[in-house]
Amino acid sequence: MGRMKKRSLRRKGGVWDPLADSSQSRQRASTVPLTPQSASPTYRLAYIDDDFLCREELRPVRLQLELLKTEMMLEERGINSTVVMFGGARIPEPGGEAWAAKNETQRQNLEAASVYYTEARKFARICSEQSAKLGHKEYVIVTGGGPGVMEAGNRGAADAGAPSIGLNIVLPHEQAPNSYVTPELSFNFHYFAIRKMHFLLRAKAVAVFPGGFGTLDELFETMTLMQTGRLALVPLILFGEKFWRTIINFEALAEFGTIAPNDLDLVHFVETAEEAWEIIARFYETVDPRSVPMASGRR
Repeated sequence: MGRMKKRSLRRKGGVWDPLADSSQSRQRASTVPLTPQSASPTYRLAYIDDDFLCREELRPVRLQLELLKTEMMLEERGINSTVVMFGGARIPEPGGEAWAAKNETQRQNLEAASVYYTEARKFARICSEQSAKLGHKEYVIVTGGGPGVMEAGNRGAADAGAPSIGLNIVLPHEQAPNSYVTPELSFNFHYFAIRKMHFLLRAKAVAVFPGGFGTLDELFETMTLMQTGRLALVPLILFGEKFWRTIINFEALAEFGTIAPNDLDLVHFVETAEEAWEIIARFYETVDPRSVPMASGRR
């Protein structure tokens, strides 16, 4: 009688489990002789049938898989907390080409914005140096995994010899993983909502650099969760006060009455990486991370 490759009959938690696992069934199924019956899509094991998994009815399962996969990998790696970095994919490194510019004005603005690439890289390096003191389990840098500010964040972590996370998403352009993401921590998503959850599930601080619609979406999502008491009031840091006050009139929202005056206290404006880290360090020196305050959620 043919025998399968031996395996441990204990699960990770030490539980005895004599049943054949799914990988064994997959291997066995691959050795079945090719016939019209075995070649039929209906014969494929459901969990390795891509066409089946991509059916509309399987959307809830796909949502769960995207949530589980990243969570399991980060947990196995022992990553307890992160520093989130949001920012524009189109911002080049100093001396780099403003590849996204559509006219001369955009080219000049984007090239001038390369200062934020520099500060993002420096900020990520500072956070990663602190992370190293904690076994790379706390303050681990996480970005959207793409170019621009995201690349700068992963690059800064690499400068410090530290791991960093990239949460990519399938888009028509701009979203191939940058080369500085730790390969074992490079993820890809279909669902924006699940990706956003993973950005904030371990967030000890959120740093936001100038960017476009995607960055604004991430910023307002974070602010809304804080304002409504769904996310702890961790440091939310905006790099480039002039940029942010030019595109968002926070005071006008408060004056009009659509936000509370104290909602303006949700954000901190900074210009440099050192200022940003000082805010984070001071916050966790004075606040017990086991009981970080949350907004009441009252409107």
